[in-house]
Amino acid sequence: MRMRFTVLALMMGAACFQASKAEADTLRVRLNADIRSVNPGVNRDDTTDGVVLHMVEGLVGYSANGTPKPLLADSIEVSPDGLTYTLKLRKGVKFHDGTTLTSADVVWNWQRYMDPKTGWLCTGEYNGSDILKVEIAAPDADTVVFTLNRPSSVFLAGIARNQCGQTAIIARSSFNPDGSFKAPVGTGPFKFGEWKRGEYVRLDRFDGYTDRGGEPDGYVGGKRALVDTVNFMVIPDNATAKAALLRGNIDILPSLAAADIPELKARPEIKVSSSPTMMLNTILLQTRDPLLANVKMRQAIAAAIDTRELVKAVSEGLGQSNASVVPTESRFYSKEQARLHSYDPAKAARLLKEAGYAGQPIVLMANKNERDTYESAVIAQAMLQSAGINATLEVLEWATQLDRYSKGNYQMQSFSYSARYDPALAYGAVMGSKDKRPNRIWDDPQAEELLRDILASTKDGERQALFDKLHALFIEQAPFLMLYNGVEVAAARASVQGYAATIMPKPRLWAVSLRK
Repeated sequence: MRMRFTVLALMMGAACFQASKAEADTLRVRLNADIRSVNPGVNRDDTTDGVVLHMVEGLVGYSANGTPKPLLADSIEVSPDGLTYTLKLRKGVKFHDGTTLTSADVVWNWQRYMDPKTGWLCTGEYNGSDILKVEIAAPDADTVVFTLNRPSSVFLAGIARNQCGQTAIIARSSFNPDGSFKAPVGTGPFKFGEWKRGEYVRLDRFDGYTDRGGEPDGYVGGKRALVDTVNFMVIPDNATAKAALLRGNIDILPSLAAADIPELKARPEIKVSSSPTMMLNTILLQTRDPLLANVKMRQAIAAAIDTRELVKAVSEGLGQSNASVVPTESRFYSKEQARLHSYDPAKAARLLKEAGYAGQPIVLMANKNERDTYESAVIAQAMLQSAGINATLEVLEWATQLDRYSKGNYQMQSFSYSARYDPALAYGAVMGSKDKRPNRIWDDPQAEELLRDILASTKDGERQALFDKLHALFIEQAPFLMLYNGVEVAAARASVQGYAATIMPKPRLWAVSLRK
């Protein structure tokens, strides 16, 4: 009997040791909302991108300063006329199923992305339906050639975008025999483990990952996984998430409410870091709404909102107001870009009178999953009411608000856009025909012509002058209001090594470890 007890005790001890070891090798990270899918660039939002880009990689990715650099590509050669891009692939790169990456995989993925049935966010930007038409060829197993119908200053920056799922190259085993998507079988440092909707997404380390080496550099550089498992845990409520961090139930809070910074900085077991980002925090205006179609009404709204005070309050003084679609951290942020809408209640009153405004209600939508956009909406509503505008606040679930945005079914929204590291791509996300794309905000032929010129130019001086002209037109027409670029504040337990907030406001968990 004593021997059986001893064996049982030893077995229980071993099990406890294994459990604690597994827990020690698991990095637990908060998500403020569930992801939308695991299909790269399809049915996505910013939260989804932050998870999926741990599993998949594209030919190019963004470095920490926003420059596109080779990722699955080893080298890139551009022809003198800017129409041909020849990419040599890195040798020996493995998919999570053990197969080796070749140019045939790249061609197959590109053709899949160009098929409208895929539902890829970026199809229309490369299939000729907009400005650019791109053809692909594979002269040998290690070479891919893209041929453009016209020069583009943002081709590489475009396919590197997080919003496009980095134009990820995934294996054919990502799909079921009937062609339906199963799970991403990519080349990233982590592979898909399990998604329990509304609770967590688990990723497991890919031991066959082919690391480029060197220091981590945005989405390129060294990307080796240093933990066995990452658990992205869905915790919508900010207070609950903070309590989980303090109790040690999670290890990383990637996006921290500014109001919580002083408390967490004072805790020795917590490390707080911050960084400016290129996210766009906005108030969208539906210019096809009968009331907001009047430019004087939109100008009155702009004059009624004191963006400096709003940003100061929302960011606890960390943010900077910015009325330009060009982020303050961009090399194209000039003196002209720094021009703001003037806060002028008297001007707002005059414009409201000229617009014939008679107190009709205007609904401003927001959600509570994103604290900053919600607080921006609350403050903006108070400022609008103070100026005599009958603004009401409608708080929706994030998925519902996103659906309304996608369909153009709103009057006003407090809304954020994930970072686009070339300003032309940021403009491209908001400009265009509402008839073709209901989620477009600024539908103006003159603005679109300026953007086409920016996209075709490869000279920074020419692009700067065009960006400045576009901003002047943006201020004049006020198709929506830019408020400020994001400030990312992150908190992690002291046991987490190698993690900090960066200009890219997403958790990046390669080269991150847990101190045992």
